[in-house]
Amino acid sequence: MTLTSDRKPGEGTAVLAINVGLPQPLPGQKREVLSGIVKHPVSDAVFLSFTGMTGDSQADLVHHGGPDKAVCVYDYSRYTVLEQLMDRKLNWGACGENLTVEGCAEEDVRIGDVYELGEATVQVSQPRQPCFKLGARYDYKELPVYFQESGHTGFYFRVLQEGEVRPSSIFRRISTDPSSMTVLEANRIMHQGKEDMEGIQALLAIPALSDSWRQTLMKRLSKLANK
Repeated sequence: MTLTSDRKPGEGTAVLAINVGLPQPLPGQKREVLSGIVKHPVSDAVFLSFTGMTGDSQADLVHHGGPDKAVCVYDYSRYTVLEQLMDRKLNWGACGENLTVEGCAEEDVRIGDVYELGEATVQVSQPRQPCFKLGARYDYKELPVYFQESGHTGFYFRVLQEGEVRPSSIFRRISTDPSSMTVLEANRIMHQGKEDMEGIQALLAIPALSDSWRQTLMKRLSKLANK
C-alpha cells in the first residue's frame, strides 16, 4: 500500500486498523509496571463510548484515558521512520494507538477538528504525550524523546457522540476551523516553545483544547508573566 503524508484530513482519510488492549505487565522492569500500551487489531465492531472503546483500558488513569483522551490516533505514514529507527517491522497498533489511520498527519490535523467515525462523532482534543512506557515496550528508551522532538506524536479524540465503529467505517472530517492550530504546532509550543507567550496564549484560546493541556499551559504562562 502506498501512503502519502500530504493528504488533507477529509480527503482520503481512512481507518486502517482499530486496536484495543487491556493492561498487562511491561517486560524488563525492576518492579511490576502495568500498561495498556500493547494493543491488537480487531475485525469486529466495537462500541465507542465517551471514555473509550469496548475491550480497551489504561492502567494509569491519572495520565491516560478519560473523556479528553478517549481515543488515541496515529498516522501509519509515521511507521516507516520508526521501523528504520528501531530496525524492526511494526504491526498495527504498534505505538499503542486505538486507531491506525491514513491521511491524518500532525501538520494537517487541527485542535478542534471534528470527524465522523462510523456511528460516532469525535473531536481532536490534544496531541499525544508518549511516556516512558512506549520506549519500554521496545526496549528503546529514546523513543518518547523522538516523538516529542519530531512532533509526530499522534493525537487524541474526545467523543461527542457515542456509537459503533468498525475497521470499514466511514472516517471523514466534517468540521474544522482554519484559524485553529495544528497538532504539530501545538507540540512545538508545548515542548520547544516553552517561553513563547504569544504561542501559549493562542493555544489556550482554542475552546476544544483538553483540560490537562490547558492547566499545564496556564501555569507556564503565569510563571512567564511573573518573571
